[in-house]
Amino acid sequence: MALETSNKFGKIIISDEAIATVAAHAARDCYGVVDLVSRRFTDNFVGMFSKNPMAKGITINIVDNLLYIEVHAVLKVGVNIEAVKKSLMDAVKFSVETFSGMRVKRVHVNVVGIRV
Repeated sequence: MALETSNKFGKIIISDEAIATVAAHAARDCYGVVDLVSRRFTDNFVGMFSKNPMAKGITINIVDNLLYIEVHAVLKVGVNIEAVKKSLMDAVKFSVETFSGMRVKRVHVNVVGIRV
């Protein structure tokens, strides 16, 4: 499903993959984030052959033109997990709202693991 909006210039359609790529770039730039991973092993296996490996670890749901984003991240050992999660939520929300011009209703961060 894609995000659709229209303005005086016409109809704009943004794919889920584009939104997920922007969210993944924002998430990887956050301090304390080591990697983004898929939720299940089968998703990792399918992701090896996908066209967009940059969007790994990001799930996008669109309901009534509101974006719900889920991030699965591995964090660096020794960081304050709650502070990194809050920073990650804010960075992803800001980047996606700036890119798409649409409202992000919720960003949910799942900490999958801790790595050195």
